[in-house]
Amino acid sequence: MKHKEPKYFYHNIMLLDDDDLVNFINQKVMQSCHFSKTIYVNTSAKSALEFINNLSATGSEGKDLIPQVIFVDLNMPLMDGFQFIQTLLRNKNEDIQNTKLVILTSSVHEVDRIKAKEISGNIEFLNKPLTKEMLDKLMVSPLETA
Repeated sequence: MKHKEPKYFYHNIMLLDDDDLVNFINQKVMQSCHFSKTIYVNTSAKSALEFINNLSATGSEGKDLIPQVIFVDLNMPLMDGFQFIQTLLRNKNEDIQNTKLVILTSSVHEVDRIKAKEISGNIEFLNKPLTKEMLDKLMVSPLETA
Protein backbone atom coordinates (compact mmCIF):
# COMPACT_ATOMS: atom_id res chain seq x y z
CA MET A 1 0.00 0.00 0.00
CA LYS A 2 1.38 3.39 -0.99
CA HIS A 3 1.85 5.86 1.86
CA LYS A 4 -0.06 9.08 1.20
CA GLU A 5 1.88 12.27 1.94
CA PRO A 6 0.11 14.51 4.46
CA LYS A 7 -1.25 17.90 3.45
CA TYR A 8 1.04 20.66 4.65
CA PHE A 9 -0.04 24.20 5.44
CA TYR A 10 3.12 25.78 3.99
CA HIS A 11 5.65 24.58 1.44
CA ASN A 12 8.76 26.19 2.98
CA ILE A 13 9.51 27.84 6.29
CA MET A 14 12.72 28.78 8.07
CA LEU A 15 13.82 28.48 11.67
CA LEU A 16 16.50 30.95 12.69
CA ASP A 17 17.90 30.35 16.15
CA ASP A 18 21.50 29.94 17.33
CA ASP A 19 20.49 27.04 19.61
CA ASP A 20 20.53 23.67 17.82
CA LEU A 21 18.39 22.01 20.49
CA VAL A 22 15.69 24.69 20.20
CA ASN A 23 15.72 24.27 16.41
CA PHE A 24 15.41 20.49 16.75
CA ILE A 25 12.46 20.74 19.16
CA ASN A 26 10.71 23.36 17.02
CA GLN A 27 11.19 21.18 13.93
CA LYS A 28 9.56 18.24 15.72
CA VAL A 29 6.59 20.37 16.85
CA MET A 30 6.12 21.63 13.28
CA GLN A 31 6.45 18.20 11.74
CA SER A 32 3.91 16.73 14.16
CA CYS A 33 1.20 19.11 12.94
CA HIS A 34 2.28 19.22 9.27
CA PHE A 35 3.02 22.93 9.43
CA SER A 36 5.47 22.89 6.51
CA LYS A 37 6.75 20.37 4.00
CA THR A 38 10.27 21.83 4.09
CA ILE A 39 11.90 23.38 7.15
CA TYR A 40 15.14 25.24 6.55
CA VAL A 41 17.23 25.62 9.70
CA ASN A 42 19.85 28.31 10.21
CA THR A 43 21.87 29.01 13.35
CA SER A 44 23.15 32.41 12.23
CA ALA A 45 21.39 35.43 10.81
CA LYS A 46 24.18 36.03 8.30
CA SER A 47 23.94 32.50 6.89
CA ALA A 48 20.14 32.81 6.73
CA LEU A 49 20.41 36.06 4.77
CA GLU A 50 22.96 34.53 2.44
CA PHE A 51 20.68 31.54 1.85
CA ILE A 52 17.66 33.76 1.12
CA ASN A 53 19.66 36.09 -1.13
CA ASN A 54 20.97 33.11 -3.09
CA LEU A 55 17.41 31.85 -3.62
CA SER A 56 16.34 35.32 -4.64
CA ALA A 57 19.22 35.65 -7.10
CA THR A 58 18.20 32.49 -8.96
CA GLY A 59 15.05 34.19 -10.21
CA SER A 60 12.05 32.04 -10.99
CA GLU A 61 13.92 28.83 -10.12
CA GLY A 62 14.35 29.89 -6.49
CA LYS A 63 10.99 31.62 -6.17
CA ASP A 64 9.19 28.45 -5.06
CA LEU A 65 11.90 27.75 -2.47
CA ILE A 66 11.76 31.09 -0.62
CA PRO A 67 10.40 30.58 2.91
CA GLN A 68 6.80 31.64 3.34
CA VAL A 69 7.35 32.07 7.09
CA ILE A 70 10.56 32.79 8.99
CA PHE A 71 10.73 32.21 12.75
CA VAL A 72 13.41 34.50 14.18
CA ASP A 73 15.08 34.39 17.58
CA LEU A 74 16.08 37.84 18.86
CA ASN A 75 19.15 37.01 20.94
CA MET A 76 21.86 35.72 18.61
CA PRO A 77 25.57 36.55 18.37
CA LEU A 78 27.05 38.78 15.63
CA MET A 79 23.67 39.78 14.16
CA ASP A 80 20.58 39.72 16.34
CA GLY A 81 17.03 39.02 15.21
CA PHE A 82 16.10 42.68 14.81
CA GLN A 83 19.14 43.31 12.60
CA PHE A 84 18.22 40.26 10.53
CA ILE A 85 14.63 41.46 10.06
CA GLN A 86 15.68 45.01 9.15
CA THR A 87 18.19 43.70 6.60
CA LEU A 88 15.65 41.27 5.15
CA LEU A 89 13.01 43.99 4.79
CA ARG A 90 15.44 46.08 2.74
CA ASN A 91 15.44 43.31 0.11
CA LYS A 92 13.30 44.51 -2.77
CA ASN A 93 12.38 41.02 -4.02
CA GLU A 94 8.58 40.83 -3.90
CA ASP A 95 8.59 37.15 -2.90
CA ILE A 96 10.73 37.97 0.13
CA GLN A 97 8.56 40.97 0.98
CA ASN A 98 5.59 38.56 1.18
CA THR A 99 7.35 36.33 3.72
CA LYS A 100 5.62 36.27 7.11
CA LEU A 101 7.97 37.10 9.98
CA VAL A 102 7.48 35.54 13.39
CA ILE A 103 9.70 36.50 16.30
CA LEU A 104 10.05 33.45 18.52
CA THR A 105 11.96 34.48 21.60
CA SER A 106 12.50 33.92 25.28
CA SER A 107 12.50 37.70 25.77
CA VAL A 108 9.73 38.98 28.02
CA HIS A 109 10.69 42.64 27.60
CA GLU A 110 7.82 44.80 26.38
CA VAL A 111 10.35 47.03 24.60
CA ASP A 112 11.06 44.12 22.21
CA ARG A 113 7.37 43.84 21.30
CA ILE A 114 7.21 47.59 20.73
CA LYS A 115 10.35 47.55 18.58
CA ALA A 116 8.92 44.70 16.48
CA LYS A 117 5.70 46.66 15.86
CA GLU A 118 7.72 49.77 14.95
CA ILE A 119 9.64 47.78 12.33
CA SER A 120 6.47 46.28 10.87
CA GLY A 121 2.92 45.87 12.09
CA ASN A 122 2.84 42.48 10.36
CA ILE A 123 5.40 40.78 12.60
CA GLU A 124 4.00 38.12 14.93
CA PHE A 125 5.61 38.00 18.38
CA LEU A 126 5.64 34.66 20.20
CA ASN A 127 7.36 33.53 23.37
CA LYS A 128 9.23 30.24 23.57
CA PRO A 129 8.56 27.40 23.77
CA LEU A 130 6.76 26.91 20.47
CA THR A 131 3.54 24.94 20.85
CA LYS A 132 1.03 23.31 18.54
CA GLU A 133 -1.53 25.90 19.69
CA MET A 134 0.75 28.74 18.53
CA LEU A 135 1.12 27.09 15.14
CA ASP A 136 -2.63 26.55 14.92
CA LYS A 137 -3.14 30.31 15.31
CA LEU A 138 -0.59 30.98 12.56
CA MET A 139 -2.42 28.58 10.28
CA VAL A 140 -5.64 30.60 10.43
CA SER A 141 -4.68 32.83 7.51
CA PRO A 142 -2.45 30.97 5.07
CA LEU A 143 -0.13 32.54 2.59
CA GLU A 144 -0.65 31.60 -1.01
CA THR A 145 0.79 28.11 -1.36
CA ALA A 146 0.21 27.54 -5.06
